[in-house]
Amino acid sequence: MKRLLACLLLLAGTLAQSAFSGQQPAVATEDDRIIDQVRMRLAGDPDVKGGALDVTVKDGEVVIKGRVDTDKGKSKATKLAKKVKGVKSVDNELSVGPPV
Repeated sequence: MKRLLACLLLLAGTLAQSAFSGQQPAVATEDDRIIDQVRMRLAGDPDVKGGALDVTVKDGEVVIKGRVDTDKGKSKATKLAKKVKGVKSVDNELSVGPPV
């Protein structure tokens, strides 16, 4: 249930951003699809708890930034991102520790 809620919140945020920008949404690119799928996987994982992580993608190369609670969460974020179709590499720049 929490995964579904997290996914819906991410989707709603993405749609709201497009709606309030006053611009027509661009045709989704492969990188956009990868970003969406990586974010959903990270947000839905109990070890990563990745709703607030920053994910960028350029030509299939994923960069993940932010903070996770454990080393397990950091390594799992890389594994989850690599499972997404089209991901060529993952640069995991996550910090481990309690929120600041």
